[in-house]
Amino acid sequence: MRRDDTAGQGRAWITGAAGLIGSYLVRLAEKYAPPCPIIALTRADLDLTDFVAVERRFLAERPRLVLHCAAMSKTLECQANPAQARRINVEATAHLAALAADADFIFFSSDLVFDGRKGNYVETDAVNPLSVYGETKVEAEAVVSANSRHVVVRTSLNSGASLGGGSAYNEQFRAVWMEGKTLKLFHDEYRSPISATVTARAVWELAARPQGGLWHLAGAERLSRLQIGQLLAARHPELAARIESGSRREYHGAPRPEDTSLNCAKIQLHLSFSLPGLTAWLRENPADPF
Repeated sequence: MRRDDTAGQGRAWITGAAGLIGSYLVRLAEKYAPPCPIIALTRADLDLTDFVAVERRFLAERPRLVLHCAAMSKTLECQANPAQARRINVEATAHLAALAADADFIFFSSDLVFDGRKGNYVETDAVNPLSVYGETKVEAEAVVSANSRHVVVRTSLNSGASLGGGSAYNEQFRAVWMEGKTLKLFHDEYRSPISATVTARAVWELAARPQGGLWHLAGAERLSRLQIGQLLAARHPELAARIESGSRREYHGAPRPEDTSLNCAKIQLHLSFSLPGLTAWLRENPADPF
């Protein structure tokens, strides 16, 4: 997929364009992106682990900006397949960042690089991931950050309407309720949820004024998974949602961090708008596909 114009200011690659954040970057490019041709890359378009093919295409198109959203992002899948997770999340990222050494490069990381013991994390806080997914993100962050002009953006739970209709967490919640099932949600696990619309707008603003470094980008409200589910249930009374409160301590699997809420004061100084909390965003945007 391409969005072209006559500005001639160089191309922008968006990897993972079929994913939630990648697809929102594509959808909102016309409104928020600096003028440039947009090349949206899905896995079907280009396998990022095929390093020969990636290099060939990169050298042919020479993008001046790479928004690297592609990742193996499901925690359980990463836990079950650590070698594959490292291949996709670390090795493919390192290869692409090296090709883009002289370009602007924005890499998407996660609040799950933290162990959750503190909450309200700032960019200078020490990382300590509890999962394979978090470990691969930490390793990839280090590779990307070795280039001072490259950017790492850590975000949290993003909501929205995915292209396939089932990959966003809010879509998964609704699917459970549509089947008449009860959703157990943890009352003691906290994140900083944000709409993918807000994430995309903020990232395009960051891309328009490139400066390297590490940035936290998330919602301005710390919410438990239970509270997030309650907001979603209130949004869709037609589903007659059934919710049961649970504890992350009951979870059988990789340890789950308690509080990975992010402090976004740094990036807020560089944005033209205020990052909203999820409650306020939903109140002010009734058409948002949450």
